[in-house]
Amino acid sequence: MNSLVNRASLFDDFFKDFAPGFYVRPLHGDPLPTPAQIRVDVKESDKAYTVHAEVPGVSKDEIHVSIDGNVVTLRAEIKQADTQTSDEKVLRSERYYGAVARSFQLASDIDQAQAKAKYENGVLTLTLPKKAAGGSQRLAIE
Repeated sequence: MNSLVNRASLFDDFFKDFAPGFYVRPLHGDPLPTPAQIRVDVKESDKAYTVHAEVPGVSKDEIHVSIDGNVVTLRAEIKQADTQTSDEKVLRSERYYGAVARSFQLASDIDQAQAKAKYENGVLTLTLPKKAAGGSQRLAIE
């Protein structure tokens, strides 16, 4: 269990209590997700891993998956912006930009050429076939 206090949340809590009018919260929009908010389920079969990752509110073009041996990295770029029409006067404009990434290591190397990804309804599904083991090979003695 992690008992460390996050410095940012400590100061945020202080300012919320000390001067609630000073600490301005966004009028709308969700805060940027943290890596812990990308919920991941990993299942293993004899031939492949199946990963389900919840990445709601992000378009599939902003999700990047990289595989390096047996390490899988999920990265999402979040961009939220206000829109306005020509007959409106902008009183306040807020934009949220950021990225969140999460990596995890699997027990076997992944066959990158056969790996597949699908994104539907905020859930990213990865099918990651295991790389075939080279097995043992007998060497000829000269």
